[in-house]
Amino acid sequence: MSDYSGDDHERVGVPLPSIRNEYAEDTIKILLATDNHIGYMERDPVRGQDSINAFKEVLQLAVKHDVDFILLAGDLFHENRPSRDCLYQVMALLREYTLGDRPIQVELLSDPDDGKPPGYSFPAVNYEDPNLNVSLPVFSIHGNHDDPQGAGPEGALCALDMLSVSGLINYMGKIDLPLDDAEAQNTGIAIRPVLLRKGNTRLGLYGIGNVKDQRMHFELRSNRVRMYMPRDKDRWFNILLLHQNRVAHGPQQSVPEGMFDDSVDLIVWGHEHDCRIVPEPVAGKRYYITQPGSSVATSLADGEALEKHVALLKIQGKEFELTPIPLRSVRPFVIDDVALSDAAEEEGFDINDKIEVAKFLKTKVNELIEKANEQWDERNSRAVAEGEPELPRPLPLIRLKVDTTGVSEMTNPVRLGQEFQGQIANPRDVLTFHRSKKGTTRASKVKADMPELSIDDPELSVSEKLSKVRVQTLVREYLAAQELQLLGEGGMSEAIEMFVDKDDLYAIHNHVNASLRSLMKGVQATDAEFDENDLEEIVDKVRDEQAKQRTERQQEKPAAGKGKGKATNEDSDASIDSMMMDVDAGGSDFDAQMSDDPPPRKTKAAPKKSAPAKKAPARGKSKAAASPISDEDEDDVGDEAPPPPKRTNRAAVLSQSSKKAPAKTPAKKAAASKSSGSKASQSTLSFAPAARSSTRAAASRAKKKVAETVSVRTPLLRCALTNPYTDRVGQRLVLLV
Repeated sequence: MSDYSGDDHERVGVPLPSIRNEYAEDTIKILLATDNHIGYMERDPVRGQDSINAFKEVLQLAVKHDVDFILLAGDLFHENRPSRDCLYQVMALLREYTLGDRPIQVELLSDPDDGKPPGYSFPAVNYEDPNLNVSLPVFSIHGNHDDPQGAGPEGALCALDMLSVSGLINYMGKIDLPLDDAEAQNTGIAIRPVLLRKGNTRLGLYGIGNVKDQRMHFELRSNRVRMYMPRDKDRWFNILLLHQNRVAHGPQQSVPEGMFDDSVDLIVWGHEHDCRIVPEPVAGKRYYITQPGSSVATSLADGEALEKHVALLKIQGKEFELTPIPLRSVRPFVIDDVALSDAAEEEGFDINDKIEVAKFLKTKVNELIEKANEQWDERNSRAVAEGEPELPRPLPLIRLKVDTTGVSEMTNPVRLGQEFQGQIANPRDVLTFHRSKKGTTRASKVKADMPELSIDDPELSVSEKLSKVRVQTLVREYLAAQELQLLGEGGMSEAIEMFVDKDDLYAIHNHVNASLRSLMKGVQATDAEFDENDLEEIVDKVRDEQAKQRTERQQEKPAAGKGKGKATNEDSDASIDSMMMDVDAGGSDFDAQMSDDPPPRKTKAAPKKSAPAKKAPARGKSKAAASPISDEDEDDVGDEAPPPPKRTNRAAVLSQSSKKAPAKTPAKKAAASKSSGSKASQSTLSFAPAARSSTRAAASRAKKKVAETVSVRTPLLRCALTNPYTDRVGQRLVLLV
């Protein structure tokens, strides 16, 4: 019942509307149904006739309760182009239950030609056609499954147009779409009602077929939905048929409930399949919303598991009463979910044992089958008590959602469901497996500890911080703050240094792979049997042993070099050049001959006094024994230099790239070739590495030799700078000269 008090028209009284004093001659009785989805799974041998059986029951209930007409709120067909068998059965049922000699007690007040196809004489409302004998009118709008399609001469057509021109259904709510953007900006949605009257009750039917939710949302927000109403609209009971999203799926992916005109008294909402058939008031509005839901389950979701209903709507004046009627022909549907990890703790089985898991799932499915059969028997017995015939028990729909979080391997759900063939209607999709997403949230990501580094001291200035920045120190401090379980800090630090200093892109990758292989070999070498709980302790022991061996190898390396000078303060970590290459570490003749004074101008006699092919002093021998020098140089000869390493550097590769002259050419031959004008001397200079400990000291004692060697080394610089393989070496040589 609907009571109004005051000018604000606030609703008071009982929650459920009802008719206080019902008079049969003034009461319009309507059967409400939505989303019949006829043709759903019509090729399935078990469920193929479910939708058509439910629609048949809807028509039988309409005849049984002697309603004035049927209202369908969209999606009569499941597909836009239903099959011929589907159309055949629907047309046969409509002819069977809607045509006859029963008189129509509802008078049509609106124009019967409003909405009829152009160029034809028969009216839009079938029971106004004198050539047809209609006993039960059916009014319907289209949904999103059976909406108009095509662009032929008659415009977009749908399956309801076929039923309408055949005189079986009254198609309403068809909206012409704009042809271009300009027309769309000027035209909204115009709704023309079907006006009916029975006794003193006046009824206006307004239908809006399915349109895009974005457009409907825009039209309602822009106040461009025009409803043509009678002048005395307060005396009319107005029903709006709608087929849109009611649940929000995005900013404009649904239609808000409170955006319709207050002149509407009841909204029949289609498209949503869960049954909410009891009228629900809308906050701040005068109208109610009823959502009958679908008459057949088209998805194995929670909303479809609710019992299916249609509604018997009675209207008298401005009052209405709605009575839900359950559909008996619909299969029972039971849905449940289970988490295997929790069930394993309760039942005491191993979740990694596929046989035990399959046994448990079979038990759960059998329990759901028993529950579905009990539901059917209870509903059937209640209907029999009311005088209805007993119906045979159908195969139920079962859905078990299984959370497999923590399970390494699962059985094929389709194969497992085939064991219930003949017991349920959906053996192929009875089980669905999924994993919980709780462990993959952003908040659960492992975050590395951010240690306080030495350069983070607030008392240090920017220049002091930059002077203290060392890759080795930063890496060592950062790794020391982490909890490395498999990788050692020392090896990881060296790999990062190689990645930064040497531009070795695969240094970290190779180190990790090598460390893991070594760790696995160390664990497998343990002959003693151990439990999984002791694995972490064994891994720690193997890692510590490998770290100890690595430290011992590093301590043995300095003792292996004979005659190598001790590192001074200048060679500490604070003074090592991170951009130094192999040629820099080994030294060269340019280090021994470098001077701060500018070189003298080149003369013709310079090549005769110089030794262009002079060999670098060998490690472990004095420079006096290596090459003839002046008496002044003999007094400044330092300690013995270490022997040269056997590695191949870029300078050595450069010296070996010449094919015309050998790597080491005697001094006499080099001088002769220079005097003859040939350029062979450019590739005969050997870059044998010298001792690093004496390069800087030798540079200060070799001022006199610079003038003698500039004439020979200047062409060599041109060769080094033009060689594409010695770009970094060339940069060094320019600085030295």
